[in-house]
Amino acid sequence: MTDNIDSILHEDRVFPPPAGFVKTAHIGGQAALQALRKQADTDYEGFWAAQARAHLTWHKPFTQVLDSRKAPHYQWFSDGLINISHNCLDRHLATRGDKTAIIFEGEPGDTRRITYAELHREVCRFANVLKKMGIAKGDRVVIYMPMVPEAVVAMQACARIGAIHSVVFGGFSVESLKDRIEDAGARLLITADGGHRGGKIVELKATADKALAVGCKSIENVIVLERSKNTIAFNTQRDHWWHDAIKGVSEHCAPVWVESEHPLFLLYTSGSTGKPKGIQHSSAGYLLGAVTTMQWVFDIHDQDIFWCTADVGWITGHTYVAYGPLATGATVMMYEGAPVIPHGGRFWEICQKHAVTIFYTAPTAIRALMKLGDEIPNKFDLSKLRLLGTVGEPINPEAWMWYHRVIGKERCPIVDTWWQTETGAHMIAPIPGAVATKPGSCTLPLPGIAMDVVDNSGNSITEPEQGGFLVTRKPWPHMLRTVWGDEERYRKTYWGEFGGKYYIAGDSARRDKDGYFWIMGRIDDVIKVSGHRLGTMEIESALVAHPRVAEAAVVGRPDDIKGEAIFAFVVLRGVRPKGGVDAALTKELRQWVTEQIGPIARPDDIRYSDNLPKTRSGKIMRRLLRSIASGQPITQDTSTLENEAILDQLQGKV
Repeated sequence: MTDNIDSILHEDRVFPPPAGFVKTAHIGGQAALQALRKQADTDYEGFWAAQARAHLTWHKPFTQVLDSRKAPHYQWFSDGLINISHNCLDRHLATRGDKTAIIFEGEPGDTRRITYAELHREVCRFANVLKKMGIAKGDRVVIYMPMVPEAVVAMQACARIGAIHSVVFGGFSVESLKDRIEDAGARLLITADGGHRGGKIVELKATADKALAVGCKSIENVIVLERSKNTIAFNTQRDHWWHDAIKGVSEHCAPVWVESEHPLFLLYTSGSTGKPKGIQHSSAGYLLGAVTTMQWVFDIHDQDIFWCTADVGWITGHTYVAYGPLATGATVMMYEGAPVIPHGGRFWEICQKHAVTIFYTAPTAIRALMKLGDEIPNKFDLSKLRLLGTVGEPINPEAWMWYHRVIGKERCPIVDTWWQTETGAHMIAPIPGAVATKPGSCTLPLPGIAMDVVDNSGNSITEPEQGGFLVTRKPWPHMLRTVWGDEERYRKTYWGEFGGKYYIAGDSARRDKDGYFWIMGRIDDVIKVSGHRLGTMEIESALVAHPRVAEAAVVGRPDDIKGEAIFAFVVLRGVRPKGGVDAALTKELRQWVTEQIGPIARPDDIRYSDNLPKTRSGKIMRRLLRSIASGQPITQDTSTLENEAILDQLQGKV
């Protein structure tokens, strides 16, 4: 481990929960929240056992809560039997059968509404298709689909029969898909002819065919959904149209009851080197995290229209599209396409059209939409919104304020959520009816979640504003169970420091005088300047606070004198300077950062571009920026970029 991280950003604005929101919230006011925290602090296992009994429907109730004998392979509720599809669908049929489960809007503008009863029938029918193809409990199924309801049907159908699904994001390349299929040892691939994204057709089946042509020997069958109607190759010995496969198939399928610790899914995350990690999540513990956070953080009510903009190829789409909303009986919005197609107000138009009440998206999307100006969202009626959320990375305070002012009209609480693929569900987030928010802070750990910030010796940092390493001190139900097929990697990556006492998040963080957590970025996104370790997120926030800056990404480049120099890539509000250079503005921005947080954080280089290199999930590919800043050739896979052409701008070629 390395030295502690210097915090250089300070934010003093505080927003208490709106009184009207508190009145109807599941957890309304500090007294209710403190009672919940006291239960968790007094009897940790008893607290989680009570939550599991209250929120999940069991076929065989559990008697054992937490089993730590094989730590760090912790087990929760291990002698219970459960089915996740039953919890998401069957248990709602008597009271919510006619309620809309999914509202779908395709990028071309087509819409569908699917009730819980209809979704249940479709899931059962498709589960029977899987069984006819020989898929059984424990078999792995890879899902490579656009953001359409059938992706959720496929996931739920796997869960219904105890098969383990692994969803691969539809933007991934041939090699990425191949690696994930082979690592999982999948027997079946579910895909589509194509999907609509950014005004184009993403040719999923063509990519899948290429992957299968160079490997993936475990795949026996491929099911193909007809979505975009583009011309595809079709292997009649292996490929099956979805619509043909379900013809005449029974819409009744009894759920397969599985052990609480039975793997529900694998989800692969990329590392800087080596093969992707197959994060393995359990059944009961994972769903408990999804349900409790839907209740606590999103304050979900029966009349809500809940829209999480994430693709199901990511953990956010798993927990807050495919499982959490359905397990709570909510109506979930699904949108297939890009946020600015055919115009920059598409997100807000959908909110208006479908009366969305809870909106959850990434800071990168917020900043990109903020860049387009206030007049676009102001054209739409956003009065039904009552809660806003952010996910994926820390949100800089100025983007938070724009979200609060322009989208929420200063009446919607904002839940800034910190969590990871590995954590399964929210870990640190405001409970909107009880916790005052601060722009840029994810606020406080949730009840039953033991987060801490420690120094390089593993000791808790009690001094306010001192940065350190974010860790979790106790196991929690929705934690990852292992890395598929690589126990050593699981132990080394997540438990390798501090004698295996803590889960290592890989993020740096600090706490302020009120105990609020502030995420400072990934540990590997820390720049060491003249002996000071600086979190890149804080410098980015200072840049974005300038009225001419819409978005910024900061990386380090080698420097003979300072160790590392600060290199900023900046997206402006308005036209990019010719050639990506503006000496006068650069001088102004460097002085601005100096005034905001001090000379140690002043950027050495600033380059301007129309956008940053983002994946289609909205994540900035900082490894690319580090290569560009260092003058190194780009060797990373760029196939998941939303716009590969932006690399020429970032490299100063145009």
